[in-house]
Parts: sequence; structure tokens; C-alpha cells
Amino acid sequence: MRARFYSQGEDHYKLDPDLKAILDTFAPGLPQEELSAFGKLVGEEVLEVAHHVDQDAPPRLQMHDLDGNRIDRALLSPAQKTLLEKLRPMIRPAYEGRGWPLHYAFGYLLADGGLYCILTITHQVAYALHKYAPEHEAVKRELLYGPAFGATWMTEIQGGSDLGANRTVARREGNAYRLYQGDKYFASGAGLADYAIVTARPEGAPAGPKGLGLFLLPREVEGRLNFTVRRFKEKLATRAVPSGEVELEGSLAYPIGKLEEGIYYTLENLTVSRLANAAAAMGIAKKAHLEALFRVRRRTAFGKILLQHDLIQHDLLEMRLRQVGGTALAFLAIQAFDQAWEERPPYSEGYHLARLLSHLAKGRTAEHASAITALAMELFGGLGFLEEYGVARWHREALITPIWEGPANIQALDMLEAILKKRAHEPFLAILGESPRAQAEAHKILKKLQEEGPWYAKEALRALADAVTVYALEKVAAEPFPELAELYTRRFLKGETLPPSAQRPELYDPWSSLW
Repeated sequence: MRARFYSQGEDHYKLDPDLKAILDTFAPGLPQEELSAFGKLVGEEVLEVAHHVDQDAPPRLQMHDLDGNRIDRALLSPAQKTLLEKLRPMIRPAYEGRGWPLHYAFGYLLADGGLYCILTITHQVAYALHKYAPEHEAVKRELLYGPAFGATWMTEIQGGSDLGANRTVARREGNAYRLYQGDKYFASGAGLADYAIVTARPEGAPAGPKGLGLFLLPREVEGRLNFTVRRFKEKLATRAVPSGEVELEGSLAYPIGKLEEGIYYTLENLTVSRLANAAAAMGIAKKAHLEALFRVRRRTAFGKILLQHDLIQHDLLEMRLRQVGGTALAFLAIQAFDQAWEERPPYSEGYHLARLLSHLAKGRTAEHASAITALAMELFGGLGFLEEYGVARWHREALITPIWEGPANIQALDMLEAILKKRAHEPFLAILGESPRAQAEAHKILKKLQEEGPWYAKEALRALADAVTVYALEKVAAEPFPELAELYTRRFLKGETLPPSAQRPELYDPWSSLW
């Protein structure tokens, strides 16, 4: 029964021919049967369980056991626990030689911020151990194949996105360290994580971000809780992931790699999660887009179905342009990361290009997702504002994507650093050579950025993202992508209105060739 979602019971990969065209371009050869099976899991179990968790069964914090011992455990609904185990294989592809695009394609299809966050932060711990702490191979395997969950705890109450302001101190104790004065204020996975990676400043290390080391923090040491969870936070969305406040006072932790390179490992981890944010943002937007596509085929107003109205067609074209543009940008960035992810400091220009693209993708996909989900609510009318149906939740879920893993201002400043210090714009302009109009626009943006500096950085983040999006859309040979690239250029790169000539089903309706 489709009581809350029109797409309930459907294969969400089959419903998304635009995704297939984009993956065929930037990640050819992905297993179609596996993606379809995952799309069916999403359309059947994920939609139902995720909505249930959001509305009725978010994680709760149990602080003590029956004997009064502090345990600080997140209590999940049985349905959520069962589903997470079914989803866990999606974090393995990169470590099995199957590449990052497959993982992120699963993340796009999953498109639940809370569930995907749990898996992403688990994945990030495995990533750090895989690259820089092989002595913890057993922990890595427990995260990838066993029952353990991971977390990344960087943000502190006094600094927020300013990691250089972190106060947590790491004091050496034999081969390990003890962490003191730690107040990790937005700790996703609190109460759920068996292992976390955390930033802390070793005693004697310099101030600022370059003085931070990265550490592995186990939940328990010799059967005793190694940190405390002060509380869980009440959130607008992403309720499936427990987010809390974690206190570190004498917590045992193990150094990862070279402590003086901790900030570089941290930024690598942020690239992993920023790409996940981009994929999830467009996946969330697609869920709302799917609901709208079903809706306009079923609802009648003013004597004809909604799909036949001119203004509805205009809205659908706006949604599709944002959807294909953001998705193509995300998977272009993922492709670049897949080619460079095994590099270690000091990095090549290919890695710096991947990092630059991750900032552009994270920033722009979040904007697209927020706009698409808001428009989907509008197309539903009053029903779109009701919590009992699914489309309102997609907008709530989309609203975290501009904030998680650094808001647009942070992405803009990090982009600026990648350009000024790492000269990431040089390989960026080189790839845009295949698209003269995108390259010409990028040259203008970079010139203005050089002249105006940080004042213009946020606008440059969006404009450079749109320039490379045009390039990405031009790379997709499938029809009608060449024309969609032209329309994206007109609408977003030039800021012009959409022409009446675009009022054709093959442009505004991705399903026009399916049924």
C-alpha cells in the first residue's frame, strides 16, 4: 500500500534513468544487477523503516545498566538495527578493489541522511586505519565486516568549523595517549560507535590546525567506558543517527600515522564525507523528485492532470536541471577522488584537483537539494506540508546538507586555500579545456576571485561549480544531455530564463521514454 510514498515498492535505480546515464559516463562498468537490487531494497524496506525511525522511533540514550554502571548506549529500534546490517556491505567496495563510485552510488540511492551518516562515519574510521594505521587491521575488519560502528569526532563547542581552536589535549602514556579537556559537541554516532577517530593536540604541539594529531578512540578499555555521552540532541532531521555531546577526560587513545600530519589525515577524511554529502544531497533531492513525478501524473486541477499545465512543466524542468547538474558534478568529483585516494602527503596535483572538486560539489549540490525538495513540497500543495506523508521529510533532510561537513562559507575558504596555496585551479582549468564556454567562464571567475579575495569566495564557489557542471553534463553523451547542458548553461551559468522551446517532454520529464 502506497500510503506515504508513491515510490514505495519500486526499484529506485530503475526509476532513475538520468543516474544510469551519469554513472555510465563517470563510472562505467558498475554492476547493474547489484544496483537494481539495492534500488529495490531502498524502495521497499528503507523507505518504510527510515520514516518509522524519523516519526516514531529515533535512537534513545541509556546511560546506566541495571547495576548502575555508566554505559551510555544508543538504543536503536529492532527494525533500524536489522536494516543497518543489510546496508553495511555498501561501505566495502573501495577496500575490495571495486572503487569509490559504487559506494557513492549506493549512498545516492539510499538517500537517508541519518542512516547514511552512520555508515559514512563507520567508513571514515576504516579509511583512516586502512591508509595510516595498518597495526589496527583487526579493527578495520570489524568495522567493514563485523558488528562494530565508527564515528568521527572533530567539532568542539568553542570552535565549530574552526578545528584550529580545538582544546582537547593528548598526553603520552607509553605507546598510547590520554585525552583531556575534550568536549566534542556535535558527535554523530555518540552512544553507537565502538571506535571513533578524534582530533587532539599533543602536549607541546603548536597552536592552530597543524598542531592537531588524529587518534583512534575505543569505546571501552578493559571493560570500562572510555568516554561519556552527556546527551543526545533533538534535531530537525537525520534522526536515525544519534548525535550527542561527548566528554573526553583521561580517555585512552592511539595515534594514527604521524601526529604532525594529523590535520592532513583529517582533511582527507572530510573529503570522504563531503563527497558522501554531495551524493546524499542529490539522492534526497531525487526522492522528492520521484514523488513529484508520480504526483503530477495522478493529480487533476482545472480540468486536466498537473503534468499538462505549462507552469508545472516549467517547474519540472527546473527540478531536472538541478538534479542532473548536481548529480553529474558529484560523480565527476567522485571520479577524481577515486583516481587519487591512495596518495599520501605530500599530494599530487591530481589529489588537489579532487579536493577542489569536492568543495564545489559539496556546496552546490546542497543548494540544489534544498531547492528541489522545496519545489516538490510546493507541487504537492498542502499535502506537501504534512508530516504524515513523505515529501516534507525530504525537505527537512535536505536542509542539513549545506551545514554538515562545513557550511558554504567553510567550503569557500577551503576552496580559496586549495587555489592559492595548492594551485588546484591549474588542473581544473586544464580539464575544462574540453568545454571552451565553461573554461572561459572559469577564467573570469578566477580573475575576479584574485581581485576581490575572500569577499567573493562564496559566489565563486557557486559559479565555478556551475562552470564545471556544464563540462560534466557535456561529457554525458546520452540524449537529451547535450540539450540539458545548454539549458543548464543558460539558467545557471548565465542567469537567464528558460526558453519556451524547452517545453518538450523529453526535457522536463525523465520518464518520457520509460512509459
